[in-house]
Amino acid sequence: MATAVARVKRIRIAPRKVRLVADLIRGKKVSDARDILYFTSKGCAPIVGKALESAVANAEHAAAEQNERIDTDEMIVRTIRVDEAETLKRFRPRARGSASQIRKRSSHLELIISDEKES
Repeated sequence: MATAVARVKRIRIAPRKVRLVADLIRGKKVSDARDILYFTSKGCAPIVGKALESAVANAEHAAAEQNERIDTDEMIVRTIRVDEAETLKRFRPRARGSASQIRKRSSHLELIISDEKES
């Protein structure tokens, strides 16, 4: 029962946009998730793909330390969570000398993969 975690913090993309990509790979096998992310045209797909590869590398490293062999392509994306990070606040000039606020949102991403044996 191998489990691996990868976290990416302060992604400069709004959480709403990252969740669209996260929903595509939740519950899929790692090999299928790689293919989905490769062919997804959203801007955060490469970032989520790097997080997936990091989780796979973490699982392989943990297995190597325990002298075990695992097939990471058969592992499943159990949990992928996107949380809101800090928001940068900027101002934009508007009519008649006023200003309006622009919120530049950021995200935190946590991805957990594990074996199929877990139910």
